[in-house]
Amino acid sequence: MKENILDVLMYLFENYMNDDIELDSDEESLRTELQAAGFHQSEISKAFDWLEGLAEMQDKPYDVPLNVNSVRIYTDSECEKLDLHSRGFIQFLEQTGVLDHTTREMVIDRVMALDSDEFDLDQLKWVVLMVLFNQPGQEAAFAWMEDLVFDEAVGHLH
Repeated sequence: MKENILDVLMYLFENYMNDDIELDSDEESLRTELQAAGFHQSEISKAFDWLEGLAEMQDKPYDVPLNVNSVRIYTDSECEKLDLHSRGFIQFLEQTGVLDHTTREMVIDRVMALDSDEFDLDQLKWVVLMVLFNQPGQEAAFAWMEDLVFDEAVGHLH
C-alpha cells in the first residue's frame, strides 16, 4: 500500500472525528490499529508529529494585525506545493469567511509540513477541514467545509 501522511490523517479523521478521543492517552492503541490497517510505522509517526504541530499552532494563535486590503504573497516553495487552483481556493475560502488570516496561515503551514511531492485541491480541502475541526468559533466554517468535502466524496462514487 502506497500511503502518505495525509492518508493516515484522513483515516484518523474519518474514523475518530466524532469520538472525542485524546490522542495522547490513546496514541499506542491508535498506532496499533493504524498498523493493522496497513499503514507503515514511519508514516504513522509523521502523522502524529503533524497533529502535534497543529495542536501547537492552535495554542499560540497569530496576533499579527491585518490590513483588510493586504494580499498574501506565497513563497516559491509554497507555490511549488500549492498550485494556482489551490491558492485560488484558499483565497476563495478567505473571501467567503470560511478562513481568516490565522486559519489560512495554519492551513498553509500544515500543507507545507506534509512530505508529499504531489498535492492537489482535494487534499487541500482535507487539510482545511482538519485545521478547522478544533478551532473555537469556527464551527460554522467547519460544517461548511465538512459538507463540501463529504458531498464531493459521495458525488465521486456515483
